[in-house]
Amino acid sequence: MNFETYPFEKLNNLLEDVKPNNNYPPLSLTIGEPQFNTPFFIIEELKAKAHLFNKYPKTAGEERLREGMLTYLKNRFDLELDNSEIIPTFGTREVLFNFPQFLLHDTDNPVMAFSNPFYQIYEGAAKVSNAKIIHLELNEANEFKPDINHSELWTCDFVIINSPNNPTSSTLLLDELKEWVKLALRYDFVLLNDECYIDLYLDKPIPSLLNASIEVGNSDFKNILVINSISKRSSAPGLRSGFIAGDRDILKEYMKYRTYVGCASPLPLQMASAVAWSDDIHVGGFRNNYKKNFRLAKEILDIDTPISTFYIWLKVEDEITFTKELYQNYNLKVLPGSFLGRDGAGEGFIRLALVYEESLTREALERIKKYLVSKEA
Repeated sequence: MNFETYPFEKLNNLLEDVKPNNNYPPLSLTIGEPQFNTPFFIIEELKAKAHLFNKYPKTAGEERLREGMLTYLKNRFDLELDNSEIIPTFGTREVLFNFPQFLLHDTDNPVMAFSNPFYQIYEGAAKVSNAKIIHLELNEANEFKPDINHSELWTCDFVIINSPNNPTSSTLLLDELKEWVKLALRYDFVLLNDECYIDLYLDKPIPSLLNASIEVGNSDFKNILVINSISKRSSAPGLRSGFIAGDRDILKEYMKYRTYVGCASPLPLQMASAVAWSDDIHVGGFRNNYKKNFRLAKEILDIDTPISTFYIWLKVEDEITFTKELYQNYNLKVLPGSFLGRDGAGEGFIRLALVYEESLTREALERIKKYLVSKEA
């Protein structure tokens, strides 16, 4: 299969012959992995349930985990879902890769659309599904929100939107999400929103695509799905706890498929994840950390604060030169935007992941400022 080289491997290749300035300790703003400690109560629950490693987990997920996820959806979005409308998953990366294969398997000449630039799993899933790819372009002209092209969308079988967005930090508002639901019903494609950053809002809570679906009268979520994960909200990417929720008819058949996939989460991880999903208080602490980091970014780089995520999508003159020289002169790694897109998408931007505590974030941003000032001199 002709998979594209992963962005971080591209970065390693780009910097392979670049010697960093060792007068600065190494820092990296490349990977969207929270660097804050996983909350103690989650770790304690994992330890308390370690004896359950001697049992096979259910593919469908334990009742306690499902209850935790349904509690989260009720508390966070005021959504009253039942067990037929949600499936626990082993994080969201696996579901993003295998769900398109399940959905499109029996479709002749399938067509799949997703935003560009994008999380690279989307592209890999499309290729494995032998799907024609349509890119929903994200650029300055459309405020990095996916273009709606009716002449293309009516041909689609499956569309992924990603709001709040990785890498651009753009966020679709409720009326915009409602428009996408209407399109999914009008053109009869399955619409999935990747909502892994939805709890990292910096001001007001952000609605789910499921809220938008109810708003337009689609309360049974026909053609509508969302995925979410505790990786970002709970600083617990290693627990690999996610879910897919929405259209019960689609999920019923997908559940049958998953019994063959073999990616059920171990029971101790499920129990620890259950307490993480059920609690919202700890998430507020992480949001405050990211708020502090964005205040630093405003102070040091004079950038506008996004609505959500922990990313800065920074406009630069030449993202490749910027990345190499920043590493060479200041021992700081960033990710070129072009590594996250196709056909020119992402060129002229770099992605910064503000995932460290305040002092390290300040240090990284001040190095970028020094570099920018040196280029102006």
